[in-house]
Amino acid sequence: MPHTIRLIPFANGDGPHNMAADEVLLESAANRIASLRFYGWNNATLSLGYFQPERLRLSDPSVAALPYVRRASGGAALVHHHEITYSLALPPGSPWQTGESWLTRMHTYIVTGLRELDVETSPYIPAADPPLTGVLCFRHFTAGDLMIGSSKIVGSAQRKQRGALMQHGGILLARSRHAPALPGILELTGRSLTVEETCVTVLRAFAQATGWEVVEGGWTAAESNRIEELANNKYSQEAWNRKR
Repeated sequence: MPHTIRLIPFANGDGPHNMAADEVLLESAANRIASLRFYGWNNATLSLGYFQPERLRLSDPSVAALPYVRRASGGAALVHHHEITYSLALPPGSPWQTGESWLTRMHTYIVTGLRELDVETSPYIPAADPPLTGVLCFRHFTAGDLMIGSSKIVGSAQRKQRGALMQHGGILLARSRHAPALPGILELTGRSLTVEETCVTVLRAFAQATGWEVVEGGWTAAESNRIEELANNKYSQEAWNRKR
């Protein structure tokens, strides 16, 4: 019998609800429910890494006026605009987690999916090049980030809880006017990818490589209530978003 992972239908959301939904996926994974979702954003939004000082967003005039939210995962700030965001949540232990890096695994599936759409990417290999500067994540390169030439187009971050894993990341489809220094797949390759075709090819690569049965399913009533609770009482609150 193949192992089953739930696919949450694609939806757009605001910052607090998107981050609350990812936290709920992590909580459900700790209770042995594996899930994958692709999602978008109602408006261009800045997400800060958990450890980033909130004041850093004010250092970049292009993003200072954007709505923002603090993620539960680490890393640097992201402008969520012309991108697809994914979130993968896995229970503890085998077969979900076997010691291999899920950053590497998921990025491999994205490479395969994008290749089906005639977009070639490669993982970043650290070199002696001087690091880029700035508040935005896609101006900083770490091993395994996906690149087209010298530009980063996929990055991911993780959080763990009770052995469960939640990993989320972004696929940059096109340049945002709020991050003009960051070209996307459109500018780098001339390929204008749709959200639907990109999700389909990445999902197909994921299913083929893992051998898991992907079953579309929505949120439970308890999960929906928990998302609202976290969005209203945590991710939309200054106490959380300005905690650093």
